[in-house]
Amino acid sequence: MILLRKFRVLILMVFLVACSMHIMIDLLPKLERRGNSGCSCSHTPSEEPGDWAQKQLQPLQQQQQGWPNKHTLRILQDFSNEPNSNVSSNSLEKNQFPPVGHNQNERSSRQPEHQAAQRGDPKRHSPPDVVEQQGVKALVRLAALYEHPLFKTTLPALTDEDTLFNVNTDIRFDPKAAEDQEWHVDGDAEAFSPTGALTADSYPNWLRFHIGINRYELYSRHDPVIDGLLKDLDAQKITSVAMKSGGTQLKLIMTFQNYGQALFKPMKQTRDQETPPDFFYFSDFERHNAEIAAFHLDRILDFRRVPPVAGRLVNMTKEIKDITKDKKLWRTFFISPANNICFYGECSYYCSTEHALCGKPDQIEGSLAAFLPDLALAKRKTWRNPWRRSYHKRKKAEWEVDPDYCEEVKQTPPYDSGTRLLDIMDMTVFDFLMGNMDRHHYETFEKFGNETFIIHLDNGRGVKKSTHLRLQLLAKQEYLLSSMMAQSLLRDHLAPILIQPHLDAMDRRLRQVLTVLADCIEKEGYSNVVADDLQGEPAHTSPRQR
Repeated sequence: MILLRKFRVLILMVFLVACSMHIMIDLLPKLERRGNSGCSCSHTPSEEPGDWAQKQLQPLQQQQQGWPNKHTLRILQDFSNEPNSNVSSNSLEKNQFPPVGHNQNERSSRQPEHQAAQRGDPKRHSPPDVVEQQGVKALVRLAALYEHPLFKTTLPALTDEDTLFNVNTDIRFDPKAAEDQEWHVDGDAEAFSPTGALTADSYPNWLRFHIGINRYELYSRHDPVIDGLLKDLDAQKITSVAMKSGGTQLKLIMTFQNYGQALFKPMKQTRDQETPPDFFYFSDFERHNAEIAAFHLDRILDFRRVPPVAGRLVNMTKEIKDITKDKKLWRTFFISPANNICFYGECSYYCSTEHALCGKPDQIEGSLAAFLPDLALAKRKTWRNPWRRSYHKRKKAEWEVDPDYCEEVKQTPPYDSGTRLLDIMDMTVFDFLMGNMDRHHYETFEKFGNETFIIHLDNGRGVKKSTHLRLQLLAKQEYLLSSMMAQSLLRDHLAPILIQPHLDAMDRRLRQVLTVLADCIEKEGYSNVVADDLQGEPAHTSPRQR
């Protein structure tokens, strides 16, 4: 009996110790933050936000005050869950979204040398001097491309209905609303108005980017705000990190000191690592360098439909682990046998110790894509891509087996009028040049209805005349696409972004596109294949001409 009692007491003590350790593990993140932070208070504005800019910032200010809330985070919505979309509730894609940036043996990533990076060292990786010298020469040729007449076409005059936000020039933002969040703007104190408020021109670059969105483009060709935003993505202090809900692979939502937000995709594979030929397109990893390259390709093609993306070297300890309020993310950090900091997060696939993301020792590179405006302020409509893949190992998509499929699409709204079908063709060319087989959906801003551009998010058949001419221009030796891409990508912090075989692949694909178009023109006639969008007339109005 005595032994039995002692055994029961021992079991009880072990249980109490286990409970105590569990409680301490839960409290440890909070205790560490209290010890490391100077002030845990977060001041809120004394008055309700009175203008559009403050409404943009309000959900971010709320986020700073506690654990991330999926209803207040300005997250990029999972396409399959968009309430206003055309997505069927029976779609199998909710659990089988293929990874962005799949390349079938051509798209991959390579880890640049970061031997100078030490544990806790906040210094960024800098390209070698020789790369910087090449970059200066590259800018000259790239600038010449953008000075070509094809890159100087003008847009129709914008009305209030053509701009996403109608912002008056006398709008002010009160920096006192962000006292302890250390609101920063470019320039000095003289940029402030006498009343202490900021003018619209002094807003942070992410906010100015949102203000500039209109019916025809995400941003204008030579808008200096975009280059400023790219620098912000690389250099702004990260104040908050949380996992993005949904999706098959881990992505992080990062909030900056100026309240901007971006989607972080960490490096999962080296640049020269190829996808096995037997992999299905929905089985590959998402490539962070593919996201960066997609933004630059979109810009060179003059589509301007991809939100700005920049590469960044992140300190996993100081810029993720020490500041995250996401307990689920924090618990997945560990030190590997090689003494590197690793984490794996939570997601549908590829979130386990076997697929952990590890630094060297705690430095990891990734892509940061600027967020679009909050859905509460600028609703977006999600559409199925008519030529999306089946996402099934054995079944083919309808367009692959139905010879009349294209004609049916051309007679179905919104593809039976306006520029939507031609925009889909632009997107198809864009995806083909990238090697992206994962365009299952696309988005548009709801305010503009069906007469607007389509947004090329999550990057990793007739064409517009402007697109055809630019493709021909980029096939010439003077403005060769691979050369323009290499020169444009040199400006990114993580350069080189693509290896030469991937750049050469784009030239081969471009020649294939032009060959197909030439065959179609010879068979159907120029006017039935190429829609003239350079004369100020509607790009196409009759399905018979497409």
